Amino acid sequence: MERIHGACTFLPHIEKMWFPMHSLRILSNCWSFGGRWILASSRTCRHYKKEVLPSPEGPVPPVSVTEIRQYLRAQDIPFHDGYSCLHTPSLFVKEEQQVRHSYSLFIDKTTGHFVCTATLVEGNWQDFQASVELKHNGMDLSELLKSDGQKDQAGEDAQHIWERALPLWELLDKQETQEAKAAFGISNVSDTILKRFGVRYLRTAQALVFPWFSPQGTSLKGLKLLEVERQGETVRYVENTLPRTGAYYNLFGLPLISRRDTEVVLTGHELDALVLSQATGLPALALPRGISCLPPALLPYLEQFKRITLWLGEDLRAWEAAKVFARKLNPKRCSVVQPSDQQLCPLEAFTRGLNLSKILRAALPAGHKSIISFNELREEVFGELANVEQVAGVKWARFPEMNRLLKGHRKGELTVFTGPTGSGKTTFISEYALDLCMQGVNTLWGSFEINNVRLAKIMLTQFAVGRLEEQLETFDEWADRFEDLPLYFMTFHGHQTIKTVIDTMQHAVYMYDISHVVIDNLQFMMGQEQLTMDRLAVQDYIVGTFRKFATDSSCHITLVIHPRKEGEERELQTASIFGSAKASQEADNVLILQDRKLATGPGKRYLQVSKNRFDGDVGIFPLEFSKTSLTFSTPIKGKAKLKKVKGDSSVPPKKASTGAGGSSKKQRAQPPSTEASPDGSVQLEEEK
Repeated sequence: MERIHGACTFLPHIEKMWFPMHSLRILSNCWSFGGRWILASSRTCRHYKKEVLPSPEGPVPPVSVTEIRQYLRAQDIPFHDGYSCLHTPSLFVKEEQQVRHSYSLFIDKTTGHFVCTATLVEGNWQDFQASVELKHNGMDLSELLKSDGQKDQAGEDAQHIWERALPLWELLDKQETQEAKAAFGISNVSDTILKRFGVRYLRTAQALVFPWFSPQGTSLKGLKLLEVERQGETVRYVENTLPRTGAYYNLFGLPLISRRDTEVVLTGHELDALVLSQATGLPALALPRGISCLPPALLPYLEQFKRITLWLGEDLRAWEAAKVFARKLNPKRCSVVQPSDQQLCPLEAFTRGLNLSKILRAALPAGHKSIISFNELREEVFGELANVEQVAGVKWARFPEMNRLLKGHRKGELTVFTGPTGSGKTTFISEYALDLCMQGVNTLWGSFEINNVRLAKIMLTQFAVGRLEEQLETFDEWADRFEDLPLYFMTFHGHQTIKTVIDTMQHAVYMYDISHVVIDNLQFMMGQEQLTMDRLAVQDYIVGTFRKFATDSSCHITLVIHPRKEGEERELQTASIFGSAKASQEADNVLILQDRKLATGPGKRYLQVSKNRFDGDVGIFPLEFSKTSLTFSTPIKGKAKLKKVKGDSSVPPKKASTGAGGSSKKQRAQPPSTEASPDGSVQLEEEK
């Protein structure tokens, strides 16, 4: 079961772009959804957001929770310490309304970002301090909230679609109602639940419409449309939001939460929230971007709950996302439903008649302990054994040979990438990261060697698989699609300190749930201020810092390191990486771009996997560079052999068992086209 969705936002030091493959586009005065057109108005668009103060110029300095507490005490502002936020009385609510909206302003402990749930005013820590000063100077901040009378276009379009959609439980034709419910797998969901959550049906698009109301439930702020596509037994859901989720975040079902509720179930999809509410009677909320991201802007609305159960899906990616989200929400109050054969996604479990309440009671605590026993690891170990392909990670679509060796791209790993100067390291690694990003891997790029404009141009060319200079009329179409990628860029260029870079990475992981960081390259972390120190010791410290960050943040880091200066006629080895052996020792994977064109003519480039900690497979495969599309993934004509080499001294060769009447597990896992060469190596031949 496949789902497509997405969102966007902004933070200092990071520029953003991201991609969900929307089928919903705005074209002058209509919306296209799944090939069907929905009429809309044609006024200029203004994103929904109440801005009290203008954003400051330049990067916003970080603030610690200790500094926030000290400031509040100094200003005589009372506050409560919550799970992920500090609660204070709102500056933007009039005195006579303070009793009703007591402590309705929430300050994020990690970022200092604040939101008032009573007025929906939000801003950064500097905005809050400026508002306090204005309040002390006698200004009535509620005056700043008066509307200018202009409505945002996205809000009007959402209202227009909402009015055209019909309540799913009140369609005139009962057969149409049953067919619509059956198409989305909710035949057993009662009309009472559908009415309670306000689910509607848009006939022109054959899509369900889920409303996003304001937290108080007084006005419609946005919509999510869900279309289902079936290909045989495969079900594919296409999710689209209006306005785009970067402009407005919401939790489906939020207005149904009462102040007395202390327990909630968080799901990744609206259909899951419906069946959980019906089967268990517990409050259930659906995250706007599923397992992709938990926007920190939503944390204040979850502060009231003493227990939060995360049931995000049935695969290991959902399990990993749940553990990451639990860290944001405070693990002490969170439990996670672990995927298994008997614990599927809520909708599938409901359809099979499983006891959802029993599954929730079996959820595992998310709290971390320094010492645990195997009994507590047992289920996770079984999960990895039972889901080998998912454990291997996200597969590359453009580099199938990489999948044969590395098996996939996994969170929490450190990949070291090197290659000769001028061999195309940045060009290759940009396509390597783009491939993963197009599959929904939230990516942060730190390019210190070339500026972001040039890097984005390279990646856009690779995305379009062709030079846009020769077809400028298609630029907007490709740029719109590229802008929707879950892709962010650090704004650094040139030498930077490791502390500054790590702080920015931590902020990006918290804000956008980044799962892949590319650093190009390590030498730019060793700035002028480090000249008085041992450069090898500095490099070892930086590598160790990245290693720790990857493990602690469950984030994959791809680190580009220049090689030592060696003869051009010699191939690079793991020992060729600049610095001490720590980089290759700490790395889970070592990739080397071999550029034999320097000695044998143009076009002879290979990618060598010289270390693979996941399962030990190492090897080398050819690359063919296309100057037109700036890609290395162009299919190679004829027989291109993937040769599994014995590797250098850093990786010991693996011996296959040769018992009578059978083969090793590794040999059984090889494709049918695998042949043993006379010298004992293994060659994989691509089909012509």
